[in-house]
Amino acid sequence: MLYSTTPAAEKRRLLRERLATGELLRFPGAFNPLSARLVERKGFEGVYISGAVLSADLGLPDIGLTTLTEVAGRGQQIARMTELPALIDADTGFGEPMNVARTIQTLEDAGLAGAHIEDQVNPKRCGHLDGKQVVDLDTATQRIRAAVDARRDPNFLVMARTDIRASLDGAAGLDAAIDRAKALVDAGADAIFPEAMRDLAEFEAVASAVDVPILANMTEFGKSDLFSVDQLRDAGVRIVIWPVSLLRIAMGAASRALDTLTEEGHLTGRLGEMQHRADLYDLIDYEAYNRFDTNVFTFTIDRPGR
Repeated sequence: MLYSTTPAAEKRRLLRERLATGELLRFPGAFNPLSARLVERKGFEGVYISGAVLSADLGLPDIGLTTLTEVAGRGQQIARMTELPALIDADTGFGEPMNVARTIQTLEDAGLAGAHIEDQVNPKRCGHLDGKQVVDLDTATQRIRAAVDARRDPNFLVMARTDIRASLDGAAGLDAAIDRAKALVDAGADAIFPEAMRDLAEFEAVASAVDVPILANMTEFGKSDLFSVDQLRDAGVRIVIWPVSLLRIAMGAASRALDTLTEEGHLTGRLGEMQHRADLYDLIDYEAYNRFDTNVFTFTIDRPGR
């Protein structure tokens, strides 16, 4: 009933343990608290909270318009609804190194298991768009050092994301991405998120170059091909995210339903595509609320065919 029974510190500890085994962990992106619970129900290892999804949820583009308050608030709502560890996109840390430090402590307080800080300049862009620019190495490493120094729980995962592979910088390229990844690890990063890798060989090269886990972003319609979990595991990837996939599928279905409503005046023909009310109530554990207060759940829901 209500929220997760696993304390945030325990989620972080268990995440560290699983990463240490070398297995690949799957983190689908949750677009709201209920979808996070569904991710858990389906047997995944973690939940990802995308900055692009959070921006889109507010009707905004992913260009650094969201605030720390908005991100931490939504992160808390999602993280507390699941027993799984939640990894959140913290963009560039919302300011200078002191702001990065505050960001990390705020996300700790919100119950997140970890966050990634990127090396783009402000205003940032979506990682798979053209025209990105990255900060100099000193600024990038200062952000990570500030994040590591600020955390109070040593198990809070500080991940460094680098966008240099596909940046406008003249040094852009795989070698530049590897060099920066190494420097970010030296600055204290617990994991590396090399954004916009072109192929499996590039993921493998980064994984071989650093001694911390790397993350692969399998976002649709981006610069990376959509590799399978098995392919990524073989390339040395240890975390894979599908950051916007569930939102894209949900919005696509919503758009088609609205078209049907416009054309036919009803949604009878789409009932089979909908989550049944019984499944929704099971997912939100309505019966647990009834056990707490028998005046809450005073009805039954019959499934079709019963």
